[in-house]
Parts: sequence; structure tokens; C-alpha cells
Amino acid sequence: MSSHDSAEKKGFSHEKIETTNWLMIALIVVVVAVGGLVEIVPLFFQRSLTEPVPGLKPYTALQVVGRDIYVREGCYNCHSQMIRPFRAETLRYGHYSVAGEFVYDRPFQWGSKRTGPDLHRVGGKYSDEWHRIHLIQPRDLVPESNMPAYPWLEKTAVDASDVATRMAGLRTLGAPYTDAEIAEAEAAVKGKNESEALIAYLQVLGTSIK
Repeated sequence: MSSHDSAEKKGFSHEKIETTNWLMIALIVVVVAVGGLVEIVPLFFQRSLTEPVPGLKPYTALQVVGRDIYVREGCYNCHSQMIRPFRAETLRYGHYSVAGEFVYDRPFQWGSKRTGPDLHRVGGKYSDEWHRIHLIQPRDLVPESNMPAYPWLEKTAVDASDVATRMAGLRTLGAPYTDAEIAEAEAAVKGKNESEALIAYLQVLGTSIK
């Protein structure tokens, strides 16, 4: 007697599994559960799924404020921060983006929308003064630009009252801020305007990889 015939007599044929709804469902659940556990359980024993690139530092107090202004003003609607590993992109923007550069970004500013250029490697590309003029009136520097002007940023003082709270929240999410850095945050941004904060953020983008 063949092994196939023996299995069928014992009631373990494929036909029985495929024609018995509850048995098929139960076996599918078991397979999915085992597969899920194999994938998920090891993650609980990892400190982080992505390690920061060497030299990466969390944003300073002023850069944290600048990043929040960047998000508030909707800059991500026209500018991505994700350079893909294609020659056409690296020639134009620089080294392709690496996951370890975004470890402290909450949320990260990836995306594919590019009404304007990608900004991931804009840090250090232009002077602070260039950025200041560009924010007041982009067409003074780039005549063909369709970017809106943001003149009010230079006239609006940074709200320093909640910077420490923001940094404490980021520390809870993994940013390695010290107690001293959080305590000094309010003083670090006091007297600064929103334009200066946004420029400070732009000037650090992509600078962790040379």
C-alpha cells in the first residue's frame, strides 16, 4: 500500500483539508500566527531597527523650533527630503539618503512631491543670508521660482516657552537629549525669530554624511 493511500485512509488527505472550511481556516490561522511570531518577536529584543549614522546628533533647540515651523508652513508639500540611489538624483542633489540619518526625525519628511527641489542635502549649500533673502522674496534670488514668500517669519519671534517640553517629548521617543540640554533650551532660542530658526534647521539637513 502506498504512503498516499495510507494517508487518505487515516483522514489526512489534501481533499479533506480543502473541503472542510473550519479545518482550512484553523490551519491558515496557525501558519499566519507562526510566521508572524517569527517576524515580530525578534524585534522586541532589538534596541532600534535602524542605527544612527556615525556622527548624527539630535536637533538643537533652535533647529527643533525651525523644523516645527517647516512642518507648520507646509514646506513638505513642495519639497521632499529623500534622495533616491539613482545617478540622475545623486548628480543633482548629492549622496543618496540613508535611513540612519532620520533616526531622530519625528515624523520624517520623506516623500516624492517635488514642486521645488529636494532639500535633504541643502545644509551648508547656501549662506544664512541667502536663505534669509530667499524666504522674504524667493524671486530676488531665483527669478523663475514659484515658491511663495514668507516675510512674516523674520518679524515673528520664536515662542520659547514650550521648547523644553518639545525636546522632552522627543527624548521619550529616543532622541538622546541630556537634562542640561533640555533645561537650557528656552535660553537658547530666546530673542530669535522664526526665520532664524527655520534657517538653522535647513542648514543642518543632510550634513551628517559628508
